Amino acid sequence: MRDPFAGRTMRKFRQHVGIAAPLPLPNIDTDTIIPSREMKHVSKTGLALGLFSGWRYLNEKKEEANPKFVLNQPRYKETTILVTGENFGCGSSREHAVWALLEYGIRAIVAPSFGRIFLTNCVRNGILPAAINENQSLDILGLITDKNFDNRIEIDLEKNLITLSNGKNYQFQLNSADRENLLNGWDMIDKTLLNQKEIIEFERRDQSDRPWQYR
Repeated sequence: MRDPFAGRTMRKFRQHVGIAAPLPLPNIDTDTIIPSREMKHVSKTGLALGLFSGWRYLNEKKEEANPKFVLNQPRYKETTILVTGENFGCGSSREHAVWALLEYGIRAIVAPSFGRIFLTNCVRNGILPAAINENQSLDILGLITDKNFDNRIEIDLEKNLITLSNGKNYQFQLNSADRENLLNGWDMIDKTLLNQKEIIEFERRDQSDRPWQYR
């Protein structure tokens, strides 16, 4: 598995084509995404094994996969896109939920709405939270659940467009600042460095005005 956290640079998101898996439930919280018992690492890595562990495995020791859980089914084995219900990522603010999703290989989540802090954490780690209305969500969920339907989806952030294998299109919403950060692969450090010249100039002026602070 490629280490998605190698180096500090966040991955850009422009276009992505991948297998979409349905999680047709509302209010999937961060404790479901990564239970606290799975948060055993101080780093961002090593969390993918615990992703949805309460659903993926038949016991806490993870000795046997649950064949009924969608991500364990052969059709969804290489999933990189989740399509789910409203308020995805609600609950605690643990960033581990996003780290686990990213390490597993998830690049985008399509839902009617997201937990506020979870959405911010997604953007800061390079995962696209694509918001669509509930009817569109139900439409996509119904199609990709059909075993005879090609569940490969294209997501174009430059056009804010989701395209299914049958050619059907759906516009999604993302605020302009988050969209810009994902398109450019900017995290908070990158955003600060955009103002590096101004920061250096401020430090020079401040050192001249308050030299005692720099002794």
